[in-house]
Amino acid sequence: MMWGRAVSIVNAAGATEAGGGAGDRGIGSLRFTSRIVAIDAPPKRGDTVIDAQGSWILPGLVNAHDHLELNHYGRLKFRDRYENATEWIGDMRPRLAADAGIRRAQGHPLTERLFIGALKNLLAGVTTVAHHNPYYSELRRTMPIRVVRRYGWAHSFALSGEPAGARGEPGGDVVQRWSRTSADAPFFVHLAEGVDEEAGRELSRLDALGCLTPNTVVIHGVAINAGGLRRIVDADAGLVWCPGSNMFLFGRTAAVRLLLDAARGRPCPVALGSDSRLTGSNDLLDELRVARDTRCASPFELLEMVTINPARLLRLRRAGRLAVGDPADFIVVPRSDGDAAAALLAAARRDIELVVVGGRPLVASAPFVDVFHARSAVARPLTVDGVSKLGESGLVRRIAGCPIVEPGVSVG
Repeated sequence: MMWGRAVSIVNAAGATEAGGGAGDRGIGSLRFTSRIVAIDAPPKRGDTVIDAQGSWILPGLVNAHDHLELNHYGRLKFRDRYENATEWIGDMRPRLAADAGIRRAQGHPLTERLFIGALKNLLAGVTTVAHHNPYYSELRRTMPIRVVRRYGWAHSFALSGEPAGARGEPGGDVVQRWSRTSADAPFFVHLAEGVDEEAGRELSRLDALGCLTPNTVVIHGVAINAGGLRRIVDADAGLVWCPGSNMFLFGRTAAVRLLLDAARGRPCPVALGSDSRLTGSNDLLDELRVARDTRCASPFELLEMVTINPARLLRLRRAGRLAVGDPADFIVVPRSDGDAAAALLAAARRDIELVVVGGRPLVASAPFVDVFHARSAVARPLTVDGVSKLGESGLVRRIAGCPIVEPGVSVG
């Protein structure tokens, strides 16, 4: 339990879920303890008051797809373009044992690998992430952000009996894994991850097996055609879009604009995921810019793809929004020309001014140092991509003690 005074951040702009959109209206102030206490209300006596100087307060971002233990390798591929993800996997397999660098990276304890994946997300303003693999016991310990705990998963049709998890767990039979997943929990599966005919047939196969349902969350969907995208909408299923990984491996990505248009007038079925750094972008902020550059979605649609859309697809009732009574999971982003979406798209991780999870300040710029004092947290020096920051002392100790170095991050 965390004790401390309430904090009121004033002179801010921000975004709530009012009207169903993450940026429907700005807010001038946010008062919080471990939960959001008030929005657009004056500070109360005894509050610690922080002047945001016009920065945006946004919901903590939700990353709808990551493999947390794979983010310390860096991007790897062995040919310019692939037709199917199975080709990339085939290229990787002989190198898992033969490549000395890969073997060294595999040798780190799983706890440390998972932590680096969580740190990658935290520094980019992500407060909740969906991990596509088993929910390892290590995820219950020392993770600085929320990791979705209630879900079902299969890796893909191709790896149903092949090793897929960090400990060699099989990818799992899609039908069996789907049938064991509660209807009110998301079921994740890589699908149509490629550009060939085999990838193009996978959605029809999933549908014929009875596994395309409202809780189905398709990952990638690069090869899904217009008819298949309409089928996703009709099934009230969802798609996690990972354009950085798709462009890196295949030179193209999912036809997201067609899906958005097919879903017009209904809840948006698209969320954004960064995937791991093996093939994806450096972090979710970079992924947003890759998505923007495809011109498949507007800035406002992209903002929703990292806030309320993933919260709905992942069945997270208290994430992706700012609402009184919800956990105080939010970020502060510098104002730029335009609205909240424009500010987020302009921000790199060095620009994020404050990240709060459950009322606990974890990373901040110097003007927000009093948030640490108010929330009974100790701030320690932290450098992110050459910019001096403050980190919560436990987080800083964890970074310092981790044998894996996160590029661009140093302590002290």
